Amino acid sequence: MPVHIALRCDARPDIGTGHAVRCLALGDELTARGVRVSILGEISGVAWLEEQVDQRGLAVVPAPAGPGELAAAATELACDAVVLDGYHLDLGCGRALRAAGVAVLSVVDDRFGVGQDADLYLDQNFGAQPTPGIPAERQLLGLDYALFRDEVLRHRPTAPRPAPAGAPRVLAVFGGSDPYAAATVVVPLLLAAGRPLHLTAVAARPEIAEALEGLPTGSGQLVDVVAPTPDLAALAATCDLAVTAAGSSVWEFLCLGLPSLLVCVVDNQGPGYEAVTGQGLAEPFGHLSRLRDDADARALAVATFERILSDPARQGSLAATGMSLVDGRGRARVADALLGAVAARR
Repeated sequence: MPVHIALRCDARPDIGTGHAVRCLALGDELTARGVRVSILGEISGVAWLEEQVDQRGLAVVPAPAGPGELAAAATELACDAVVLDGYHLDLGCGRALRAAGVAVLSVVDDRFGVGQDADLYLDQNFGAQPTPGIPAERQLLGLDYALFRDEVLRHRPTAPRPAPAGAPRVLAVFGGSDPYAAATVVVPLLLAAGRPLHLTAVAARPEIAEALEGLPTGSGQLVDVVAPTPDLAALAATCDLAVTAAGSSVWEFLCLGLPSLLVCVVDNQGPGYEAVTGQGLAEPFGHLSRLRDDADARALAVATFERILSDPARQGSLAATGMSLVDGRGRARVADALLGAVAARR
């Protein structure tokens, strides 16, 4: 009997896609090893992600909310392990699953999502710290364990890209559903810098696209408004610089060697935002809550963008540092650990 691992994750326009995307990345690795993978949860209202799931041939089974019911569903599906990835999940889920003989991997982000009982804990964020009281061998911490889908890894360059000779191509993207409409706040600030550029702005919803398409542009500025794509890495590979939310796309862009400026869109992105920008792995663009109506924060963001555009050496340093820190093999390390936990339980 092949090993069966279920990914307990959800994705909707109101909660975003990051949890499901990184679960799919682990699913790609497991599938390549002959593991049966399915999704326990809801994937709805995000067409490009639904397409990704369909292309992989993954079954999506609705997940009951209660821990006991979830454990019963996992048992009925003959799951050997369940990956729990979602801040909203009942903290009793891990305990119930383990009591039913199912191995558990809990995915967390700093203090968000902690509290599950699990065989393994994954925090793929830069600077992730161990949790006291949990054996070190059960904690998978840091960028060595960052999860990337096949689409990302196939576009990883062999060497850092050179800085552009002409007008830079800039990618602005704020998650697969941009639930807080960050693009409508940030893109006008990028244009306000007044520098020639080719800006590709990802509009997750029609109302965002409409707002972006009506923006005035300056001399030498070209704006392409595009819908979310299942292969964001292919789009990123055509760009010289990215401005993005401080979520899972940060690790993808580090892996791809794409210099980035980060926006802290929501509170749970705060620790990652501070860690990455504080160590100089990306440039801080600001917190969305302040960029909306704080004139000083907006002026500082514009000045930061102008500075990076005029500094090819800094762009090159960001690209090289990102690629050296993130080797793209994190999902293999996580799969090794998870399958080891399954073998131990069997």
